Amino acid sequence: MKEIELNSSGKAEITVSADKLAVNVGSGSLEVLATPVMIMLMEKSACNCLSKYLENDETTVGTEINVKHVSATPEGMKVSAEAVLTEINGREFTFSVKAYDESGLIGEGQHKRFLVFGEKFTSKAKAKLK
Repeated sequence: MKEIELNSSGKAEITVSADKLAVNVGSGSLEVLATPVMIMLMEKSACNCLSKYLENDETTVGTEINVKHVSATPEGMKVSAEAVLTEINGREFTFSVKAYDESGLIGEGQHKRFLVFGEKFTSKAKAKLK
């Protein structure tokens, strides 16, 4: 992995469509952005932060997330997430994550990712099938 500095950041953005609503994802009964989709966007922003530093078969996997979903977002609104790298502990990366819709903050928390080697990690996971 190339050297990375604290406070590096990444972003991700979506427009809330029907397939991203809680009622259609299975995480609730309302036509608002599903919490799992907000979390996915937060994870994607962290991935985007790290992607330019990865080499060869390196990738990262999410290992922990602790977030609050503080405001509902209707279909049609844009949602963006930002991850800021706050701690590096060996191969573990900790991020402060926030998500916003066009009206303001909708979620915030902390996310951790761990550096792995894609082929080795996938092989180990597939070995569970045997």
